[in-house]
Amino acid sequence: MSTHTNQDNHADDHAADVAGTDENATAALASTSGIAADATVNRRILALALPTFGQLIAEPTFVLIDTAIVGHIGDAALAGLSIGSTIILTAVGLCIFLAYSTTAQVAHLLGAGRRREGLQAGIDGLWLALGIGVVLGVGLFAGAEPLCRALGGRGDVLDQAVAYTRAIVLGAPGMLLVYATNGIFRGLQKVRITLIAAVSGAVLNTVLEVLFVIVLGWGITGSGAATLIAQWYMGLFLTVPAMLWAKADGASLRPRLEGIAAAGGDGLPLFVRTLAIRAAMVATVACAARMGTSVLAGFQAVNSCWNFAMNMLDSVGIAGQALVATALGAGGGTGRAQARRLTAATGHAGLTVGALIGVAFTIIGLFAGHVFSPTPAVQLLVAAGMVTMGVFFPLQGWMMAIDGILIGARDYRYLAATCTATAAAYILLVLALADAATVTPVLPNDLARTVALWTLFNLVLMGGRGLANGLRVRTDRWMR
Repeated sequence: MSTHTNQDNHADDHAADVAGTDENATAALASTSGIAADATVNRRILALALPTFGQLIAEPTFVLIDTAIVGHIGDAALAGLSIGSTIILTAVGLCIFLAYSTTAQVAHLLGAGRRREGLQAGIDGLWLALGIGVVLGVGLFAGAEPLCRALGGRGDVLDQAVAYTRAIVLGAPGMLLVYATNGIFRGLQKVRITLIAAVSGAVLNTVLEVLFVIVLGWGITGSGAATLIAQWYMGLFLTVPAMLWAKADGASLRPRLEGIAAAGGDGLPLFVRTLAIRAAMVATVACAARMGTSVLAGFQAVNSCWNFAMNMLDSVGIAGQALVATALGAGGGTGRAQARRLTAATGHAGLTVGALIGVAFTIIGLFAGHVFSPTPAVQLLVAAGMVTMGVFFPLQGWMMAIDGILIGARDYRYLAATCTATAAAYILLVLALADAATVTPVLPNDLARTVALWTLFNLVLMGGRGLANGLRVRTDRWMR
């Protein structure tokens, strides 16, 4: 507009200039406003996604630190750590719904101008997390030996696995409190504190690992105890300010059975969704194992890299989740229009991040095999797997972004139903693939089997979820 305004600012001249503005100028102005709005949305997504990514890798970082320290104890201790960490990561991972459901509920109520009720819902989520954590910790402590034995622990490895599991599982309540408080702070869109908790927790864990394992010589039990303390530290670090803020806004800190039951009811479909995805991953591992040792070794390397990269994609979805829940909480046509804009921006961000990760995954994959194995055959399979995954990362990025949007909209039952159906179909197909690889000569070598496995994984499991999510957001039902 400034290009049409005279330097001496006469009103008549200005009016004439405005009247003479053609449709292209108007369209350009609208386009500029749209670009500015999109840039603002992208900045909001980035401001939430970056700290969230740092927080998401907290638990994997704990296990990585444990691995580095325990590896100096001995092979039996390292093997025991592998079994114990699998148990705790699986058990705690199934409770991720505590973070997702709390985020959506708090953000929705905040957007509706009901801050006190939102924080009250967060407190109810904390009590639910504490209760589940206590039951989980006690149950895993009592069942540590049979669980470790079921995962293949024998002799010294079994002893080491049981010792580590019994030490670390007592930190489960603290870790689940972290999940619930992360949900509160994400819903409030104040995620820097969660990043501070994650970083300081990792530092504390490292210091205690060195002290307990190397200086005091407590062995693998010291490693588990260090992580236990770090988990409780993080839980309390986040719970105390969350409770203080809730109390300041008039929320009750006492356990409310109806509120806890409501939080559990919200979380149940998300638990089903997570369980279905976990079952599909177990079936994938089983398929790789049936295809042979080399395929399984290559699969483990690719899967480890993929799990880390998925945290980046998940952080974008979580950012969109918080923003969309707040928009829908505001209600009305304006809230829905904003939710639509946020959905498009989050999906685009997920696609872009997925494409960038895919390129990096493909390039790194060509050389990563040497890091994971000295065997040329396994190195080739790692490269094949990572290149195949790299091609599909844009799809995964978009799917995870829309997944977060639907969680933010609290479309839990739809997600549970579609994830369960997709996982069931995938499990049947991946078992058939295993038969084709081992019984019939359809896939004659390990390279073909590796590419087929990862392609099926992406087309059916990830693609099926993406298709279901895409069809859902094309309607208005998810915003109800």
